[in-house]
Amino acid sequence: MSVIVPVYRVEHYLGACLDSILDQGFADFEVVAVDDASDDGSAAILAGYAARDNRVRVLTLPTNRGLGAARNAGLAAATGDYVWFVDSDDWLTEGTLEAVAKRLAETDADLLITGFARVFPDGRIRHSPVTGAGPAPAAFRLAELPGLIKLLHIACNKVIRRQLLVELGLAFRPGWYEDVAFSLPLMIAADRITLLDRYSYGYRQRDTGSITRTVSDRHFDVFDQWGFVFHFIDDRQAEELRAPLFARAVWHQLQVLNHSARVPRPRRREFFGRLVDFYRAERPAGGYEFPHGDEGVKQRLVARNAFLLFEALRAGRRMQTQAARRVAPPRQRDTTKPPVPDAVP
Repeated sequence: MSVIVPVYRVEHYLGACLDSILDQGFADFEVVAVDDASDDGSAAILAGYAARDNRVRVLTLPTNRGLGAARNAGLAAATGDYVWFVDSDDWLTEGTLEAVAKRLAETDADLLITGFARVFPDGRIRHSPVTGAGPAPAAFRLAELPGLIKLLHIACNKVIRRQLLVELGLAFRPGWYEDVAFSLPLMIAADRITLLDRYSYGYRQRDTGSITRTVSDRHFDVFDQWGFVFHFIDDRQAEELRAPLFARAVWHQLQVLNHSARVPRPRRREFFGRLVDFYRAERPAGGYEFPHGDEGVKQRLVARNAFLLFEALRAGRRMQTQAARRVAPPRQRDTTKPPVPDAVP
């Protein structure tokens, strides 16, 4: 197995990430660490680990190329039968590699999807178990369990047969939201998917440095990434998956627009217009049933191209949320799972 770790400006977290991988009881793996021209102390940390442990190989990119390109460079250098992309501010929980290897041996899967947890700076832990997709056989295709489409589409909870990626020619595309155009085509194409019902991956949520908290025009990239997914559906004639993928795409694009720290205010109408264009171009020919509740109301406004009504609804919901927060009791920490690995101060 090859564990690919892209590295950029993570000197405070990198050691904890690498320790969580190298200290596993299972040892038949390599770590391909890709230094994406990081300008902090990450390079020295990587050099120290490579000198102490021959399972660690370091690739150094001459210029900063971004997360997707760094992952692609690691993939090109990987030699394992399976690859796992682990972000360098995250970690694997104890016993994970052994559990993954056992499950792969039992199922001969092309793709293993494991549970993970988002861990917040205030100590909150939000678990994302794979059981949320519904009951699953040992190995299956996505059309047999379309509920997987509703889970968070990240690359980091997926262990992938490397030969499948070679055959598909699938790599991370440039731009933000690159996991959408990687994970979903991968799930569509895999003949044998298996699930590992285990909290295996700690997904650190940082207050800074995340695209989810960055106001930028680059959030428009979400349309290109989802467009690639629907071209993939057309190329593989996977029409049975169009409706659930369409529902998820519209939900995701609305999530981006609804977030107060993503789309610049002067370009919100334009973003809404792009969403309307996507909705009309990719809506399933056999019809589409709107979801219930607020989500269904918002999607009906998209279908009608009713931007001003959409903005009025959003403003009203934000006022309700702010009022509810003022009277809500303090959140309690979830202490039922292993703690977050300490970052270097």
